[in-house]
Amino acid sequence: MAKARGNVFFDSDRCKGCELCTTVCPVDILAMNRQAINRKGYHPAHVTDPEKCIACGNCALVCPDLVISVERVA
Repeated sequence: MAKARGNVFFDSDRCKGCELCTTVCPVDILAMNRQAINRKGYHPAHVTDPEKCIACGNCALVCPDLVISVERVA
């Protein structure tokens, strides 16, 4: 059976940098982008290694501002 894969998308300008998504990722691929600042003045979250995403959706579920969406790919 093939391992699930996914793509994580962020509405980066709405991210308030709470870091909750980074704490629930089982494959530890989410981090705050310290090189970017969004419209709200925060460092937004981003994916550090997209190939490792397992499409669990934990990040999207925990995000209080619905900034994250996860798409499962075949």
